[in-house]
Amino acid sequence: MKKIILNALVISTLTLASCNNTNTQQKAEMTTETEQMQMETEKVQKEEAKFAYTVAPTSVIEWVGTKPTGKHNGTVNVTEGGVNTDNQTITSGKFIIDMNTITVSDLAAGDGKEDLEEHLKGTGKEEAEDHFFNVKKFPTATFELKSFDGTNIVGDLTIKGITKEVSFPATVTVTDTEVNIESKAFKINRVDFGVNYASKSVFGDLKDKFINDEMELVVKAKATK
Repeated sequence: MKKIILNALVISTLTLASCNNTNTQQKAEMTTETEQMQMETEKVQKEEAKFAYTVAPTSVIEWVGTKPTGKHNGTVNVTEGGVNTDNQTITSGKFIIDMNTITVSDLAAGDGKEDLEEHLKGTGKEEAEDHFFNVKKFPTATFELKSFDGTNIVGDLTIKGITKEVSFPATVTVTDTEVNIESKAFKINRVDFGVNYASKSVFGDLKDKFINDEMELVVKAKATK
């Protein structure tokens, strides 16, 4: 009988210790996540403090993707960043693009809209998560503006961790309170950024079941003081 009681006490002690360890680990994980969120917030605040004008929440990039049988279009939001100016022109800037905000505009809800958005984001079937933008691994893209000559903006675009220099024509308006940037339609090659799904230049046996490598973009960004 004493042996049974002793064993029960040992089991209870071990169970209690295990629960305490689990609770401690969960608290540590929650603390770590909170600290990471605070660090990210502070990082964004420091980044924005570098700029005279801060990106407004209405800023978007419009996109068009095409294939032999048709096309789709939509938007993705520019959520953070800002620009600096000198003598009524922009001199530098950084834009953070939230890839989780990818939307499809030409399809209605229930008519394939949600499925295509999931496919583009990679949030649907696990085997398809890297077909396009894989937002779980790469939740943001960035554009760092390097120069503007009055006609063309030049900068480094980073998507899925891959950085390429791009140039596009744009109209820029600078006032004491805001900066407006609106580009003309321009194209980037998605394969340059590791977005290879259904690319004829990557896969040779697609026949007419391919998606064109070039995507058309239009930037509509505003930054305010």
